[in-house]
This record gives sequence, C-alpha cells and structure tokens, in this order.
Amino acid sequence: MPRPLRVAIVGAGPAGIYAADALLKSGVAAEPGVSIDLFERMPAPFGLIRYGVAPDHPRIKGIVTALHQVLDKPQIRLFGNVDYPGDITLDDLRAFYDAVIFSTGATADRALPIPGIDLDGSYGAADFVSWYDGHPDVPRTWPLQAEKVAVLGVGNVALDVARILAKTADELLPTEIPPNVYEGLKANKALEIHVFGRRGPAQAKFSPMELRELDHSPNIEVIVDPEDIDYDEGSIATRRGNKQADMVAKTLENWAIRDAGDRPHKLFLHFFESPAEILGEDGRVAGLRTERTELDGTGNVKGTGTFKDWDVTAVYRAVGYLSDPLPKLPWDDETGTVPDQGGRIIGESGEHVQSTYVTGWIRRGPVGLIGHTKGDANETVANLLEDYAAGRLHTPASPGPEAVDAFLAERNVRFTTWEGWYRLDAAEKALGEPQGRERVKIVEREDMLRASGS
Repeated sequence: MPRPLRVAIVGAGPAGIYAADALLKSGVAAEPGVSIDLFERMPAPFGLIRYGVAPDHPRIKGIVTALHQVLDKPQIRLFGNVDYPGDITLDDLRAFYDAVIFSTGATADRALPIPGIDLDGSYGAADFVSWYDGHPDVPRTWPLQAEKVAVLGVGNVALDVARILAKTADELLPTEIPPNVYEGLKANKALEIHVFGRRGPAQAKFSPMELRELDHSPNIEVIVDPEDIDYDEGSIATRRGNKQADMVAKTLENWAIRDAGDRPHKLFLHFFESPAEILGEDGRVAGLRTERTELDGTGNVKGTGTFKDWDVTAVYRAVGYLSDPLPKLPWDDETGTVPDQGGRIIGESGEHVQSTYVTGWIRRGPVGLIGHTKGDANETVANLLEDYAAGRLHTPASPGPEAVDAFLAERNVRFTTWEGWYRLDAAEKALGEPQGRERVKIVEREDMLRASGS
C-alpha cells in the first residue's frame, strides 16, 4: 500500500496554512493521502496576523478562524518554536519529506537611502509594529517622547503606525495589547502625526476601509490640505479603472474641504512631498526635509526643486517590508525573494531545485493583502502535485512522521504543538477575562512555551 505524500511547510503564517489547505483539498489527499508538518520559529502560529496586524483591527484577525479550521485537520502537525536553519536544515528536511514548501514571509524594513536615516529617533515601521504586537524577540519598551512625528509612506502599514501613535493608550486597552505596550503608550507624548506621500491621492496605497477608520477615533483629527488634491490624466485613469483608488480619493477630497475640528491629536496626510533628508542635531532627529513634487501626466511625479523643513523629532519609515535570505536557497537581492517559476524554486543553473517550493511574500515580495497569498499557494501546490504525479520528487530516507519527533528530541529542541496553541490561547483569554477583554497577549517566549505545555 503506498504511503501518504509527506510535505514540510516552513512558516505557519497565512501563506503556509493556505498551502496546507490546498494540499488537503487535492485529489492526492484522498489517495494515497497527504501528511503535512508545519515548522514555525515562533511558539505560536499565524505569522503576520499575530505579529503584523494592528491590535485595533480584530476584523482582520478574524481570518484566524478560517486558518484554525485548516490546522484542526488530523493530517497536519504543527512544530512551533523550531527555527530554520538553526534547529532544522534543508538537508534534514529532505531526509523526512518528499517536498518542502518555504513560506517564511517578510519581517524586516526595506531600506530608505536618504541622509540622516540612521539618526537616533529614526525608526523602521516593522520594528514598531513588532513592539506593539508583543513580539517576543524585540525590546519591551519603545521611546515615545516626540510630540511631533513623521511617518513616511502611504500604505496600510503607515496608517497603522500613524493611528497607533495618534490614539490614546486607553482607546487601545480593550484590544489584546500586553501590559508593557499599554504602559508604553500611556507615556506617548505625540500630539501631531504627519504622514508623507511622494505622489498624489490617486496613487495612495491605503485600503478604503483602513483610511476611513482613521476618522472614527474621538481623539484623532484627520487633516488634508486642499492643495494636495490634484490629478493628472494618469491619475484620472487610475480612478476610473480602480474602484478602491477612487474611494480613497473621494474620502481624501471630503476631508480636504471640511472645517477642522477640535479633537486633541492631529493627524496630517500630506501628498506630493518626497522625503529628501532627515535633519539631525547632536545625533538625534531634529526635523524632516521634503521636496515638493508634481504630477507628470502619467500618474508619476517629478521633483520641483522646492524644499520644506518640517518640525518633527521622530521619523518612522513605512516604505515596505523585506524578507530575509534563506540559507541553502537561491536569492534575488534586488527583489528580496527566492527565484521561482510557478512556485518551483529555480537555482542558478535555471533548473528547478528538486522537491523545493516557495509561496507567499518570500516568493513574490510583500505586496497585496493577506488573502492574496491564497492564489500563490494554489499555484505552488498544483505544480508540486504535478511533479509528484510525474515522479520528479526525491525519495526521503526516513518518511515516517515519528522520525521527525525523534530528530527534534535528539537535538533537544523544545517545540510547541497545535494542542499547545489551544492551551496558550486559553491562557491569553483567561488573562483578559477579569478586565472584560477578549485576551491579553503573552509576550515572553518562555511564558509562551510554559503556557503551551512545552
């Protein structure tokens, strides 16, 4: 009787779980069956949803419910707190599995090469997001002394950063933020947040709902300069062809023509301002210099040679995420991705690296919403199954599931399981219950492992 197809997935965020789901829905799952192990370096699964989505966005976190249903399936095992390649290497994985899918995502900040970017008080948005989302591997405190702050970028991460900086700690207390984040935000002195975009309203990458949510806070006054509402032929074409871009532009137009209110924290959305330099004094951020831009007819912009200095003492760059290279795999430095064709990892010779695949942001870069990774996963898995049917996968030396447990035990790797996640989940909910909160996130890795029963 043929044994089940054995697949390892490295990364238990949405991309990896979608890949597991695609395998479970395939014909192979029925005969001869599939056996899937997910390896995750964090003690808890769900990746970006747990450590990248702002705590005041429970609607997006609702995606976890659908992911839960996948991980509940008996053909799937979770090995949390297992690092690739520190605890398990590609050669190790090849010994146990017919195929390996990498779905490790993107967690670092993309560089912004302007003078002053390394000054004290200049931060990457990803680092700030990790702090307020209670990531165990970042410091427990965050410096929030600046009264006037700049955020560079016009995507949803920039909005998240600006919104968290502009809200009060008590507004965020009903969410899952851990105590150290609440205490840090209570000390936040920010009263003015300035968000800067190099192009115009039609080119902003906000999603309409995220943008409108800025205006729901009783403490945030959103301000748009009427002079920043400008469109050229390219911008008009974008609005006609993209419903979301049109909705964003309409929201910004409405805010630009209304009278300013008296809510205590001001959040300015600036367009046609390209960051040119972060100004410093004694090694610290003392201002931001931008160059005014103008539309060129195509929806792109060009510099005007007119510069303006802004009085801010902290700058957050939210210009995109970047994936870390994966040892033993080819890497494209320019795109920050693993080279692939249809999810098949392609080596320097142009040939498919046998039995190795990639999906999600590590494959196509950190663009799109969480749900967009589902299409990636389906394509990657379809090609993996095609290779399986054609006999192109290698044969592992020890395909039995018990071999993985023995290997991790021999290496003294302290791993968490899917049953352990249920225990951690219950522990976090128990912490929140006395305060009438859904949960309070546990931050320390050791505390997460203990709560998971590991």
